[in-house]
Amino acid sequence: MKQLEVQIMGQSYLLGCPEGGEARLLDAVERVDSAMCKIRDSGKVKARDRIAVLASLNLAFDLSERASAPVAAAPATTTSAAPAPAPTATAATHTAAHPDDAIAALLQRLDAVLGEDGRLI
Repeated sequence: MKQLEVQIMGQSYLLGCPEGGEARLLDAVERVDSAMCKIRDSGKVKARDRIAVLASLNLAFDLSERASAPVAAAPATTTSAAPAPAPTATAATHTAAHPDDAIAALLQRLDAVLGEDGRLI
């Protein structure tokens, strides 16, 4: 397995990568770095761990949205397709009128989930 050194939000990481997967890994790194820097640059979130969680939620939501798009476009006669999942709180905040509103709503949810200690683990 090949190892690549990458930078995400100014921090270096040494990542394992299967042969031939370098382009896909670098694309993923670019997406994560871009998502994290965008949240950081909004100025409302300073903690790196919170930025990472918010970026992860946004990227996961985008991925699930793309995955469910072909199902929605399938003909109605197909009975084997599972129904689309109900919108989640993440979906509701992701489509807020302003990106800062979505970030604020996600932070509120994170604070509620994390409780008083503010730790993910």
